Amino acid sequence: MKILFLNNKTPYPPKDGGSIASMSMIKAFSENGHNVTVLAMNTSKHHISPFELPADITSNIIFHLVEVPAKISVFEALANLISSRLPYNAQRFINNTFRKKLKALLQTTKFDIVQLEGLYLCPYISTIRKYSNALVSYRSHNIEHEIWERTVAQSKGMKRLYLKILTSRLKRFETDALNTYDTIIPITKRDEKRLNQMGNNKPALTIPAGFDINNTTPAEKPKNINNLFFIGALDWYPNQEGLFWFLDQCWHTILNEKPEVILKVAGRNAPDWLTEKLNKYPNIEYEGEVKDAAILMQENGIFIVPLLSGSGMRVKIIEGMMHQKCIVTTPVGCEGINAINNEHLFIAENHQQFSKMTVELLSDKEKIIATGRKAQKFAQLAYDNRKLIEKLTTFYKQHIK
Repeated sequence: MKILFLNNKTPYPPKDGGSIASMSMIKAFSENGHNVTVLAMNTSKHHISPFELPADITSNIIFHLVEVPAKISVFEALANLISSRLPYNAQRFINNTFRKKLKALLQTTKFDIVQLEGLYLCPYISTIRKYSNALVSYRSHNIEHEIWERTVAQSKGMKRLYLKILTSRLKRFETDALNTYDTIIPITKRDEKRLNQMGNNKPALTIPAGFDINNTTPAEKPKNINNLFFIGALDWYPNQEGLFWFLDQCWHTILNEKPEVILKVAGRNAPDWLTEKLNKYPNIEYEGEVKDAAILMQENGIFIVPLLSGSGMRVKIIEGMMHQKCIVTTPVGCEGINAINNEHLFIAENHQQFSKMTVELLSDKEKIIATGRKAQKFAQLAYDNRKLIEKLTTFYKQHIK
């Protein structure tokens, strides 16, 4: 099959959950013998040079990067609030240069499938319909408006008022996009059910983010097994919110019991205020953007994922499981992952449980190691990229026009 992927950010390097989920699928289709092309917005936030794409990827996958700044501007956000009915999140990715490049590709190449990697590519469906007979598939990485509904619940004052308006527009935008595609590929079963409740009536197949199960080599025993670590995009509000909830509500309790414990915090695009705030807490080692997340995971003991808001699937949790990590998270953090609490990972309902679970694990190194091994076995069975792509390929062949 000839498949065109549309991305509103470059999927390489695969450092955050969205790019990991996208790049793993792109590579898997290519490795399974399909003809794969990627048309991606090269935004200021995730900007790369085409020369940064490694030869082992570009030798089999065609990449087209289009310069689309998509910068967040307070002035533009206010102008959008006054003069548009579109959510500002979506408007930033509506770009004529990208549309023209899409048109040119569709006119010169006959694709079997055009896969949209996320909600913000849906405005381009009309262009695809006009210039191609390809199957249009929408890969829903999450329910976007739910992320913002949860964010609103944690906000106050004028910020809360603005976010309520933004969330309302986003919900309408997401609802209007339903059934404009031919098939939909949710990333979790929970999201599939929610999309159907919202009005989806097109064929759906849940395909979670997959991993190459032969490409992880975790250390048997981390050299810093008593270290906690946190990794995630530090410009994403749910990560900021969850991290500081943990630091404010749990960290003091943990240090009282285990004063030697260190928390390593890693992630890209941290704003200055965040790094300054981190310096006010004891026993924090800020790593910034790490070159290789696998090394951070392999060297340290317990992976904390203290999320209070968000939607979709926390891909970093699956990545951690693949590296035999013992994980402590929240119900929101574990949404869409059918792991068993207290066997494959630990799910805390509140800050007291989060603190207690963490302290108990720090006192039981064998439990940290044993849980990590069980987690890896679970992830290998549920998230084997090869099997997931075979399943999706069969689904697509059933629906290609």
